[in-house]
Amino acid sequence: MTRPGRAPGTVTGPRPDSDPNPARGTGHAPCHHGELLQGVFLDAAGRRCAGLVTLPMAGPGSRAEFVRRPGTPPRALTVVPADRTKAAAAAALAVEECARRSGLPPCGGELRLGGDIPVGLGMGSSTSDVIATVRAVAAAYGLHLAPETVAGLAVRAERASDPLMLDARPVLFAQREGRVLEVLGPALPHLVVVGCTLGGGAPVDTLALPVREATDADLRAFERLRALLRRALATGDVALLGKVATASARQGQQVLRHPEFDSLIATARRTGAVGVQIAHSGAVAGVLFDPTAAGLHHRVRGCRRALDDQGIPTTRTFTTHTPTAPPFPPATTPKEFTPWTSTSRRRSAGRT
Repeated sequence: MTRPGRAPGTVTGPRPDSDPNPARGTGHAPCHHGELLQGVFLDAAGRRCAGLVTLPMAGPGSRAEFVRRPGTPPRALTVVPADRTKAAAAAALAVEECARRSGLPPCGGELRLGGDIPVGLGMGSSTSDVIATVRAVAAAYGLHLAPETVAGLAVRAERASDPLMLDARPVLFAQREGRVLEVLGPALPHLVVVGCTLGGGAPVDTLALPVREATDADLRAFERLRALLRRALATGDVALLGKVATASARQGQQVLRHPEFDSLIATARRTGAVGVQIAHSGAVAGVLFDPTAAGLHHRVRGCRRALDDQGIPTTRTFTTHTPTAPPFPPATTPKEFTPWTSTSRRRSAGRT
């Protein structure tokens, strides 16, 4: 399904029949802060498939600009920076799709990418690049692609995709198939998250991790967590949500084996947090707090201090309360917020 014109905050560009000159489009996509739940689940047909529920985070994101060059071969695509191979693949796929939908001949062009998402931490940097690229190409053709179309292109470009093309509603998303298994609720309860990085913040090569096939017992455990998360969202039960995220994080430890994980759990308990969450394909993690808890600021400060003392670098403290945010944060941030340190844009290894 397509809709001509502009979708606010998503894509911009001229109508495809406005003129024959090179058309320019821009696109933006957010990131996330790892997962609240990830595992193997049953779809509506009773088939097993990998799925995840991400923790949305406003702020960092990827932006893309695409200029199409009519008359050039479709694969004559220039990408800056040149190492964004997944974005390049997404651009080629999006050109083919958008040319077919618009009736214009496919052509080459130039893609420029920018952003401030740390790479390799499990925050969806590659998916954000891919989605921003698809939106920019669509805008250059005067199109707005439906989220399910963007998801399909993203999976084709990078084999597995985070659900960043959707809104902030919590969904169980089949990352290898690009489809929603279940909308779990209208929104997450209000959480305060103390972000940190495990393993020294080194990127995780998910393709090098050992493959562990889910057993029937695993499937039952994941489905139970799915039901508990559904209940937590329906009732606004922050404590229950924290228990689900912590259980999922423990399950992920069977593969990731972060040596600081026990210290993370102990700090969460000592400071009165409701739980922890980790990126199952990266090093980012978070300590989850109920914003209505007494002495919240004292708890958050104590958590940050304890993590830093144990050699677990804290990154930024954020809230899930704001459903949307400007694409790029201002240069200054409140005192209690710590920006991400500069991270070079290294090639992401993939997602399990």
